[in-house]
Amino acid sequence: MDDSPATDRSTDSGPPAETDGAPVSRSRSDRVSDATSWFVHGVELAAAALFALLFGIGVVDLALQIAESVPTGEITDPNVVIGFIETGLLLLIIVEVYQTVVAYIEQSNTRRIVRLVIYTGVIAMVRKVIIFRTTEYATPRDALFAALAYGIVIVGLVALLYVERSVGPSLTD
Repeated sequence: MDDSPATDRSTDSGPPAETDGAPVSRSRSDRVSDATSWFVHGVELAAAALFALLFGIGVVDLALQIAESVPTGEITDPNVVIGFIETGLLLLIIVEVYQTVVAYIEQSNTRRIVRLVIYTGVIAMVRKVIIFRTTEYATPRDALFAALAYGIVIVGLVALLYVERSVGPSLTD
């Protein structure tokens, strides 16, 4: 969690502020800026609520899929289990995106937001590797290129994570 205090994003729709006992009128651009900030904050909250709802629906759906596969014996099929893992990792991606939106809402420092984005990317790429099937590509060469691209992205994300963790503590937030 970010140790710095969150900035108050609320708007002041009350009477004009006073400086040395004299009221200060707010300019039209200040009022428009406040209204715009209020709108963006509302959309951020709506996005966070939507991702929380998607996560909840996904967890219930995954539980139903598992419960339905037990009586039929499909739970022992490796492809079915991989499907469950794929769904579980997708749910983790939703959680990471939710946490990123919440970090924006709380106006967390940029390092925290970048770290969340890196984690989301790592989970997404792990998910791609787990569900990777060469039979889904037209040629073995296409599958090889896809695998190499996934590998390059994973190495890049791991390098970013390493740099963030090793250099990050020496930086001031």
